[in-house]
Amino acid sequence: MNYILFDDQIVRKSLLPLTFTKPVADIRFGIMTMREKWERFLNATTSSLTEGYLSKKYPLVKSDVNILINSSITPSKELMAEIEALKTDQALVGNTKVVAMKLSLESLENLDSVETEEVKLKKESLCINNLWDLFSILDKALELDFEMMTKGRKSQKLSDTNRVIGDYPIFIEEGAVVELSILNTTNGPIYIGKDAEVMEGCSLRGPLSIGEHSIMKMGAKVYGPSSFGPHCKVGGEVNNSVMLGYSSKGHDGFLGNSVIGEWCNLGADTNTSNLKNTYDIVRIWNYGQESFVSTGLQFCGLVMGDHSKSSINTMFNTGTVVGVNVNIFGTGFPRQFVPSFSWGGPSGYKKYNFKKSVEVAKRVFARRNMEFDKEEQDILKTVYDNTL
Repeated sequence: MNYILFDDQIVRKSLLPLTFTKPVADIRFGIMTMREKWERFLNATTSSLTEGYLSKKYPLVKSDVNILINSSITPSKELMAEIEALKTDQALVGNTKVVAMKLSLESLENLDSVETEEVKLKKESLCINNLWDLFSILDKALELDFEMMTKGRKSQKLSDTNRVIGDYPIFIEEGAVVELSILNTTNGPIYIGKDAEVMEGCSLRGPLSIGEHSIMKMGAKVYGPSSFGPHCKVGGEVNNSVMLGYSSKGHDGFLGNSVIGEWCNLGADTNTSNLKNTYDIVRIWNYGQESFVSTGLQFCGLVMGDHSKSSINTMFNTGTVVGVNVNIFGTGFPRQFVPSFSWGGPSGYKKYNFKKSVEVAKRVFARRNMEFDKEEQDILKTVYDNTL
C-alpha cells in the first residue's frame, strides 16, 4: 500500500513558523516526529503531500491506490483499523478534520475537485492542533512513543555512578553514556538515544527524551515533560520544552514551556519568561490569523523557527514567537513577534542579508558533517521572498 502523510492546512498555519521549512509530518511530537511514528507503526515508508516549495525535498509518491493520512494525528491500532476499512474514494472524518482518505490515482491527481464519501470517525486519537500542544500535551506523546519504541527490547545497562528515583522505566540505547547524574522517573519514563551523552552532575526528571548524539552538558537541570531531537546540546535549566533537533542551548539560562526549531542557537544566559507578572493567560502570534491569539495557558515561553539565533544575555518575553533565520542581539526584550529574516533587537531590525544567511547555514551544517544543499537553500529563499 502507498501511504501519504498530508498537511492539514489549518494545522500547518497554526504551526508556523516551524512548518515554513518542513511538512507537519516532520514536526517532533514526543520522542519521534509524526512521520517516524507512522513509518514505525506501518512498517512502511511514507511520502508527503505538502506545500509546493517543500515538495522537492519531500516529494509525493503516487500509486494506483493511495492511503492519505492527516499527519497531525498520532497512530493507534483503533485508528488504523478504521483507516483499513475505508473503500476507494472514501474519507474518514473526525469532529474537526479529515483524518484519512483512500484514493485512486485519478482521484489523487484531481484532489481539489474530487468528491469523497464521508465515513464518521469512531474514536479520536491524540493530535496536534496548535504550537503550544507540542509542549502542553507532550507527556501523553512521550509515553506513547516510549511504549512503541521499547516494547520487546532490552535497555543498555545504566552505570552504577547514577542515582535513580521513581518507578517508571529508563531506556538507554546503544552507545549512550550517562554518568554521575540523578534520574527521576516518578512522573514518567526517560529515553536516552543512541550515542547520546549525559554529563556528570545532571538532574533529569521524566517524562523525557534525549535524541541520538545529543548532549546534556554538566549540571544541566531538565524538568519533564521535555523532548530533545538528535544532535542537540542542552545546558542550564529547561522546563517542559522541545528542541526539534540540531539546536543548542549549551550554557546557563532558563528555557521554559517553549519550542525551538532546528539549527538554532541560544547564546549564553539567554532566558525566557514563561509566566506573566499578572498571571494572565498568554497570547502568542498566529500567522494564519495575522494576530495574537489566546493559548488558554498560564505558562508559555518562546517559539523559535529554524536557523534562528540569540546572542548572549538575550531576554525573551512571555509568549514570544521568532520566525525563521532570525539573528537577535542587543539589550532589552525583543518584541513578542519577530518576523523571519530579521537582524537586530530591541533597538530595531533590518532584513537579514540572504547571501550572508546562507553562508552561516553552510557553516552550521558543516559542524554536524552535513551539507546545506540547494534544496535547503531554495526552501529558505522562498521563506525569505515571502517575508515582508
